[in-house]
Order: sequence, then C-alpha cells, then structure tokens
Amino acid sequence: MPPKIRGMTANSSSQPRPLSRFTLMVSGEDVVDANPGQGSPPSGLPQERFLLGENLPIAPVLLLGQSDLPLSPDQVIACLQPVHLHATRDHLILMAQSQIDLTVEESKALLRVALPLIEEDFGHTVLFQGQRDWFIPAGPFSSLATHSIDQAHGRNIDWWMPRDTSELGIAKLWRKLQNEIQMLWHIDPVNEARAQSGFPSINSLWISGIGKLNEIEPPMLFQNITHIYGDHPLLVGLAKYIGVSHQGSINFSSLENGFAWIDHPKKVWGELSKALLNQALAEIEIIDFPKGQVRHRIFSAKDLHKKSWAFWKKSEPFTWQEIISA
Repeated sequence: MPPKIRGMTANSSSQPRPLSRFTLMVSGEDVVDANPGQGSPPSGLPQERFLLGENLPIAPVLLLGQSDLPLSPDQVIACLQPVHLHATRDHLILMAQSQIDLTVEESKALLRVALPLIEEDFGHTVLFQGQRDWFIPAGPFSSLATHSIDQAHGRNIDWWMPRDTSELGIAKLWRKLQNEIQMLWHIDPVNEARAQSGFPSINSLWISGIGKLNEIEPPMLFQNITHIYGDHPLLVGLAKYIGVSHQGSINFSSLENGFAWIDHPKKVWGELSKALLNQALAEIEIIDFPKGQVRHRIFSAKDLHKKSWAFWKKSEPFTWQEIISA
C-alpha cells in the first residue's frame, strides 16, 4: 500500500492545497446501531453533513438548485416529497423516489388535492413545486428533526419519522396532516390510474431537510474549488450558493480545482489516473466515509502503482476497488 494511502486520514485537507488538485468524493452510509430501537437515528448521511454542515439545511439548498426564486437566508424552508410506503407483515418501508416513476402531471394533481391542508397547517403558501420536491416555509414545523429520503429509504420508517426537538407536539401535528393527506390520496384518480398500470401508489408525504441558507457550512476545501461536477440535486444548489460553476458530468479538460460527487466513481478513475500520469494533475484527493467518518487521502502519480521488489518487472496499477477498500 503506498505510504500516502496508508497515512492519510480525516482533516488532511487542511494542508496547503496545490493548484492542480482534483477532489473526488465517494458516497458513504450512516452507521446505524445494531439495535435501532435504542436512542435516536443518526442525523443525515455522512456526505450530507460533510457538504452542508451539522444543521443539514437540505431543503433550502435543493430549492436554490431547482428555482430562481429570491430566498431570504433566514427563512426556514421544508421539503415535502410524495412517496410510497411499502407495507410488510409488521412495518412500513419507505421506497426511494427513483423507484416510483412519478410524472410531472401526477405530481401537480396530487399537490392540487393536498394543497389546502398543507397551506392551512403550515400557515404559508407553497413556494415552488418540482417533479419530486415541493418547498414551503416550515412555519410551525421548523423545529422538527427529520431525515432525507436518501437516508431513510429501504428501512422501517418507525425509527425515521420526524421527532420533536425543542417543542413538544410538533411531530404529532405532522402525523395528523400526513394521515389526512394519505386518506385523500388513497381514493385519488392518480393512484387508481397508477394501480392499473402496475405502478406503486403514492400513499404518503415525507418531510425533511428543514433549515435555512445561512446554516450552510461548506467544507473548507471549497475555498479552492472552481468547478463542481455531479448530478446529485444538492450539488446544483450548493454550487449556486458558493458561486462556482456546475456540470452534471466531469469535464476532463478542466480538472484543476475541480470537485466531483458521482454515482459510479470507478468509471472515471481511469481518466483521472491518466491525468496524474500525464501531469495534467499533481494530485487527486479522495474523500470517503468508512464507518460513517470522513476520510481524506491524497494520491500523486507515484501512488498509483504497487511497490515491487522485483525491479525488472513492471509494477501493476492499483485497481479502483483496491484503492477504495484500503
């Protein structure tokens, strides 16, 4: 294992950053206690906390990325998302939004039905409706502790439902509104049509990401970033917030001072390695989250190949799996 791979740990990004470095972030999972019935669930996925800070103001960042609305940095925003809760024998599981195939027309129709209830309980009008995300000032729900669908999907929702923090009874108020909307949507023509077509019903509403823009705490390394790459919705709003360019896919002719968070990093590792070997880059920083903790590692061209005592043999390059598993 190359010395830099072995030695680099969290906080190594505080070292002076050369101009020709590219940063690649790899998604991690939260660390959930083996007995989830004890205590509270972890707050946010590690990459969400890394990008936005411990307050996790996901909703206003998503809204910033999806619209051109003027947004006060002190306004508390909530994200509402129509979802499918899958019933098992003894609990409900939240299905990922990517699995429900919700159309724009269905989203509009469902919101139209639920809108009077939503705006009455929130005390505000909906600010913006995206295909999967609806945004509204959080109002009386501002103090709720919530979890993003990215974190809670595929799990028993009992442990991941919104919880009271500073004010008691707010979670109960949310569950009341949620149940009322569930009853409306149960008999809605949208779900009748979806059932006939074999799609899962939209049978509940999820709330998450409550926060405000001035709670965003971008990582310090972003002070040197000039390009952000990746199609995660959070990146669009974050790039706009810090004032740097954003593209959905990596531009390999513009890697210096770039940052990427993509779904399949293995697919781009070959091109990134080539940029190191061709001296288009001096270093690549890889950020990942083993056991839920942020880890920074720096790679230069000499770190790409395995050390060999047989000097007459050409050294083999590390595979992406070997690098990420180190």
